[in-house]
Amino acid sequence: MEGGAVSGGETGAASAAAGAHANGEGAAPVHNSNHHADNHAHTQQTFVYHREQDSPQPKSRPISLSDLQEARKHYLRPVEPTASDLEHYFTGPRDISRHTKWPIFLRMDGSILPRLILPLLFMACWSTAITSIHLKVHHLTVSNILLTVLGFVVGLALSFRSTTAYERYADGRKYWASVIQTSRNMARTIWVHVKERPGEEGKQDVLGKITALNLLLAFSVSLKHSLRFEPAIAYKDLVGLVGHLDTFAKEAHDPDLLKPPHHSIWKSAGMYLGITFAESNPRKLIKRAKKPLGHLPLEILNHLSAYIEHCEKEELLKSALHQGQLINSVAALNEALTGSERVRDTPLPEAYSIAISQISWIYILVLPFQLVSLMNWIAIPGSIVAAYIILSFVAIGRELENPFGDDVNDLPLDSYCRQIASEIDIITATPAPKMMDFMTSSDNFVFYPLSLDGFDKWQHRSMDEIRAALRTKVIAQKKTFNDEDRVATFSPTLKSDE
Repeated sequence: MEGGAVSGGETGAASAAAGAHANGEGAAPVHNSNHHADNHAHTQQTFVYHREQDSPQPKSRPISLSDLQEARKHYLRPVEPTASDLEHYFTGPRDISRHTKWPIFLRMDGSILPRLILPLLFMACWSTAITSIHLKVHHLTVSNILLTVLGFVVGLALSFRSTTAYERYADGRKYWASVIQTSRNMARTIWVHVKERPGEEGKQDVLGKITALNLLLAFSVSLKHSLRFEPAIAYKDLVGLVGHLDTFAKEAHDPDLLKPPHHSIWKSAGMYLGITFAESNPRKLIKRAKKPLGHLPLEILNHLSAYIEHCEKEELLKSALHQGQLINSVAALNEALTGSERVRDTPLPEAYSIAISQISWIYILVLPFQLVSLMNWIAIPGSIVAAYIILSFVAIGRELENPFGDDVNDLPLDSYCRQIASEIDIITATPAPKMMDFMTSSDNFVFYPLSLDGFDKWQHRSMDEIRAALRTKVIAQKKTFNDEDRVATFSPTLKSDE
């Protein structure tokens, strides 16, 4: 009976597997005449993960066409130049294109003051209590030596904190500068040096170039979202660029990840004021994912490498130098990706952060005990000012530690991505230039400002006249001319055709 049950189960499983294979679902069954081998295989449980690419069914888009149309409108909508200053005053990253005429010491856009409101209020209450007790109840004073020693330690700690934080900020800007530079080089090389074949194949080559340049833009946009712990693919500035790719992020698409979090007024106020208990885990979206998220920027680089392989196979890149430049560009993008993740994932060791914060707070809490004997009631505002100076450096160091977030002083990654998109559009706005087209133009004043004769006139002159013009151009830089007649007088050997 047991044997019959096993045999029947094996027959049913084989039939189901065969049916699934016939319908294009699942893996093909494996037939084996060895019964003992079958029994041994059934005793071992094997886990097989089938990605969507194993199925012949068409893959659905991460979002509907109507949502994609709305995303397109949002992407093409220009930035409003008349937006209210208060609308963007305390939200980040700060728009570097905005200009203000306020003096620097009166500016609030980018200031750390909102995060220091509660600490300064606490310091005001603390210094008021110490001063009142000292003047009305009992004298409370400490030796100046204690604060002198603590002041030296606090100075070293704040200097270390500020230096390390700005180094991370500068490293983040350096890596994004590398992304922008590499994107420019790679876009120019693809658009100019990848050959376009005649006929219908040429149309396919042009569309292939545009696809590759879209992937180049998609890399920077996906890198921005990845550095901000935003793992979804259906963002308005990203889905139209990579929605057609077979990626883990597409398989793990969850509309719930795109819903903006709902915060109560108390939580929003706490986040605005920098209360740590109100802060959310920045990796919470990654932890909520139900499927593997993969690594979207890295997967995009794989598709860029596939395009380079296609160009080499189809002989669209004649020069091995250009092939090497494209491969090196992909490697440079990968290096910028790795460096940016290093800046994000390796903050200042927690021991340093805790020690610096504790040392700073000990100093400002002890400060009223020294000031009260010298300044009486003036010790209260004096303590508040000293607390603002010290705590501002601590808060700035914490904010700059991760320069890829949404704080006011973080790097404007959205502006960098828009810059890359604009420059790619500029490169592709006209066909790849041909040397003979612009060189032989009559408006090509090859010896400007020495001569206003175009290329068509200079090509009919002798080599001696061309050499003389080159020499005269150098000599003319040392002279001052008021009009073209003096230029002609100075260089009588250069004859004009006019």
